[in-house]
Amino acid sequence: MKLFVSEGNPHCLKVLAALQVSGVQCDVQYVNHDERVVPFLSRPALPALLLPSGLHLFSSNAICRYLFEVSGQDCSELCGQWLEWEATDLQPVLLQALHTAVLQGKGSEVSQVLKGSLNHLEQSLSKGNTPYLTGDAVSVADVVLWAALYPVLSDSSLALDERKCVKTWFDRGAATQSLQSAAQKVLQGKGLQGMKNYMQRQPAPQSSQCRDTQPCNSSPAEGEESERLVSEEEMAAAALTWSTGLSDGPSATNRQHPILPKEGKRNLLVTSALPYVNNVPHLGNIIGCVLSTDVFCRYGRLRDWNVLFVCGTDEYGTATENKAREEGLTPQEICDKYHAIHASIYKWFQIDFDYFGRTTTVKQKEIAQNIFWRLHEHGFLVEDTVEQLRCENCQRFLADRFVEGICPRCNYPEARGDQCDKCGHLINAVELREPQCKVCRQTPVIRSSKHLFLDLPKLESQLELWLNKSTSTGDWTANAKQITRSWLRDGLKPRCITRDLQWGIPVPHPDFKEKVFYVWFDAPIGYLSITANYTDKWEKWWKNPDQVELYNFMAKDNVPFHSVVFPCSLLGAQDNYTLVSHLVATEYLNYEDTKFSKSRGVGVFGDMAKDTGIPSDVWRFYLLYVRPEGQDSAFSWTDMATKNNSELLNNLGNFINRAGMFVTKFFDGCVPAMDLQQEDKKLLALVGWELQRYIQLMDKVKIRDALKHILNISRHGNQYIQVNEPWKKIKGGDTERQRAGTVTGVSVNIACLLSVMLFPYMPTVSQTIRDQLNAPESCMSTMLQGTGTFVCTLCTGHRIGAVSPLFQKLEVDQIEALKKRFGGQQSTAQKAAGTQPATVPAPVAPAEVAAVNGVDPEKAKQLTQAVAEQGEKVRTLKAQKAEKAVVTAEVAILLDLKKQLALAEGKSPEPAPQKGKKK
Repeated sequence: MKLFVSEGNPHCLKVLAALQVSGVQCDVQYVNHDERVVPFLSRPALPALLLPSGLHLFSSNAICRYLFEVSGQDCSELCGQWLEWEATDLQPVLLQALHTAVLQGKGSEVSQVLKGSLNHLEQSLSKGNTPYLTGDAVSVADVVLWAALYPVLSDSSLALDERKCVKTWFDRGAATQSLQSAAQKVLQGKGLQGMKNYMQRQPAPQSSQCRDTQPCNSSPAEGEESERLVSEEEMAAAALTWSTGLSDGPSATNRQHPILPKEGKRNLLVTSALPYVNNVPHLGNIIGCVLSTDVFCRYGRLRDWNVLFVCGTDEYGTATENKAREEGLTPQEICDKYHAIHASIYKWFQIDFDYFGRTTTVKQKEIAQNIFWRLHEHGFLVEDTVEQLRCENCQRFLADRFVEGICPRCNYPEARGDQCDKCGHLINAVELREPQCKVCRQTPVIRSSKHLFLDLPKLESQLELWLNKSTSTGDWTANAKQITRSWLRDGLKPRCITRDLQWGIPVPHPDFKEKVFYVWFDAPIGYLSITANYTDKWEKWWKNPDQVELYNFMAKDNVPFHSVVFPCSLLGAQDNYTLVSHLVATEYLNYEDTKFSKSRGVGVFGDMAKDTGIPSDVWRFYLLYVRPEGQDSAFSWTDMATKNNSELLNNLGNFINRAGMFVTKFFDGCVPAMDLQQEDKKLLALVGWELQRYIQLMDKVKIRDALKHILNISRHGNQYIQVNEPWKKIKGGDTERQRAGTVTGVSVNIACLLSVMLFPYMPTVSQTIRDQLNAPESCMSTMLQGTGTFVCTLCTGHRIGAVSPLFQKLEVDQIEALKKRFGGQQSTAQKAAGTQPATVPAPVAPAEVAAVNGVDPEKAKQLTQAVAEQGEKVRTLKAQKAEKAVVTAEVAILLDLKKQLALAEGKSPEPAPQKGKKK
């Protein structure tokens, strides 16, 4: 037998330990992580055991079990159950723990990740009352679990004192020579860091919170944990903190502009991916960029960080030219129109920018051209010749979206210059047969065109040095790291930075004076120019890497441009630019069981949300509740109503309203005297712990997970009120009345804390609560200092204001109407084509074909618009490398729309037969 293993692979630790314990004789060969030792597998699989029969075992647990059975130690049914639990339950959690500790450097979070698994192990060991998992002797289950847990438990500050059975069991295994020897061979004495190279090659683990749901719309608040045990020391500490009262601090809501970096402060420059100007953002766009950024910036200001939040519309490029042509406007007029639409939408969603600008400015041109010249001077630009189609009639080279013709693969007559919407084949525009300029319908000719490329291979070593530092010290989301590594894995290629367009920043080089910068070269430079339009001292932010931390927020499709292309531009410029420290990328938000589609009228877009009658704070809450932090999630009307009615109305709103009403009704509007008992101190400790977890998560930009702890606090509060029944005790004797007063006073102070924690998520509701409680302004700057400070803010005698309900119920009929309204009926395409809501357009029936043999100009106009929008969607999905099934479905919609357009124009809906090939 021969056992193949690799250093740093935690699964190999298990098999080497099992090999030593079993005493089986076997050759061991160390290979690289990427070596394929199992010939019939398409990917590397280690460890692997080559049996005498020539067969391979490549499951670590199967190998361990085989080694024990060969040595005469059979695996019992209970042993098999433990091995199954280790593989299906423990391993996903361990992978997440290792990813957190090794790649993110967040060893302190390992305890929370492993909490559930270790609790299960503790309960099983305590019930079994035996020294090992399956009895009085070591089994393969013990060896597998010891080895699996060894890297984390032996190299972390994870306290096992409260899990005495686990500690005793683990210490017994960790002391064995076999486990120590196996660990030395695999980890090379480096502890967790010995696995870094292996972990970097693994896909990012799925969040444990969302592992069992698809899409991930369950809690943050639904997976309720069992009540936390609180020690006497924690209660005493919480009571002491409570008694310290408010501190005077700077206001978190009043800012002096311009905001500039300050000595001795944490200076955060925060950007949201620039929304493209030529469309209206939908809910997925809003949560992926500006809303998430706004929440973090509001939180940062509460933490007394010096935060500058800039954003703006990205306005150059082919898509703007296309949109201008569609609407009969100039590109600048399109930009002006849609910039105003974006600004209006974000204002309604209460996005609190420090400055919201745009990229069509003089500053943008100056800074982009300066970076270009610096790259040129330092030898990081190269020339190359590209064959392109040129329209002699329009006197211009044609960008991909300005040309169409017959697909060289499937003969579809309306293939674009970048891909065929029928067969999905990616096309170089010069491959099209019978190409036509979409502007004038003349036949273009093939001409060579010189272009400039950013020499990414030449910058790759600099980039990797910077990336290693930034990703290890900053808070990069797992998907951002994974996408960036995938770009680097195969080596970087030169990237074209020029285009033959008219709408863009002119390339200042005399040999390229008729070209403009490719939008993805100059768009990220918009962050700099927007800051420069905000303040003349913009370089204090953007050329100050030692004093400034840069946060970039975006959806995952924008990651490579922010982690590879743009940093290379700035590194190559060699001008001491501030590079991204923390790259925060979300997954995608879908709409119900489909995708957002403006052309089909599916989904809620930013300009529609305010017309639903649902307050913007409720929209913010739900979008943040289902924020796609670890995997794709979905907006659902039914789920939104459920969360509004259960979490906001019945949980959060119910608690805050009851607390305030008790003060008004029973104590004439003044906070009563409070005499804290053990039960009250326990509640203070529980609330203080939830506050600390909220801060820990928000510091790491875990916005969705942090929301759970706000809702947990109001749940604790509701339970506290329900158990103590102040409405009954107020009618009793002095002791009971005193108890009613204490419960009421503590509750109304918790309500005040909740108003502060809610501020980043629901700013209007937060202000309303503070107004109702007449809360002092200093509560905003006190509660979130340090690791969390829950103090008594509304002292005895404090008079509150008028109390009223914070939320309204969303009724079933109201939600059904909204679901119907945004399910596709309002679509231009569907009005024209007569399709059903949110479905692929139906094929045209024979009777309908006969009815439209004559031209129908109005219907053709509507369908032309629908075809353009659907084609744009298909191209976007392909550029984002969406799943094949999704792309296929959208292409089917596009083809049906085009058939109906052909009928409306009096043409045959089928592609023309292919003519004989020219020799």
